[in-house]
Amino acid sequence: MRAGISAWCAAADVPISVVAEGANVSVALHGPGRVADVVVMDLLLQNGRPAYDELQELVAQERKVVVYTMRDSQDAALTCMDLGSATYITKAEGQRHLVKAIRAAAEDIPYTPPSLAGAFGSDTRQSRPVLSVREVEVLVEWFQSESKAVVAQSLGISERTVNTYLDRVRIKYANAGRPATTKAKLVARAVQDGLIALDEL
Repeated sequence: MRAGISAWCAAADVPISVVAEGANVSVALHGPGRVADVVVMDLLLQNGRPAYDELQELVAQERKVVVYTMRDSQDAALTCMDLGSATYITKAEGQRHLVKAIRAAAEDIPYTPPSLAGAFGSDTRQSRPVLSVREVEVLVEWFQSESKAVVAQSLGISERTVNTYLDRVRIKYANAGRPATTKAKLVARAVQDGLIALDEL
């Protein structure tokens, strides 16, 4: 699998450099993979146990992680996204989606392949924070605008007020156990929770 991913990266329209590869996350945490912009990680690293702890460790170091796995599971996909992975690609989705996902993660842009979109659409868990109408309005406007200043002008409020609303949303997600520390992660959460559709971005 690792050889295949390396070949796909080398054959991409704009080649992607693979700086390291290994059988576990230590190569990304402590080895030559520490300099990688993006970590591609299999969810089933050993003993058939989902590597959620390893994913959390990478995310805690603010690494951009693309989970690439044979496990076509909506629950696993949503759990990985909640833990902070950039996206979740099944091996059935293959080269085209993986290469696009790596590029998107490197640029902090959300990428949602078909299987993950299906998982988002069927997510009925109770961990969604309750946002006010105004919080959702500010959030969606921010996703669709170039800057917070543009949001403020569009909604007739101050930029400081925009920041206040966005801070409240981040706090609510953090309290729900689904932190979203960057705009890209907040977009992913909003798509997960049906606050905005991908074609609206």
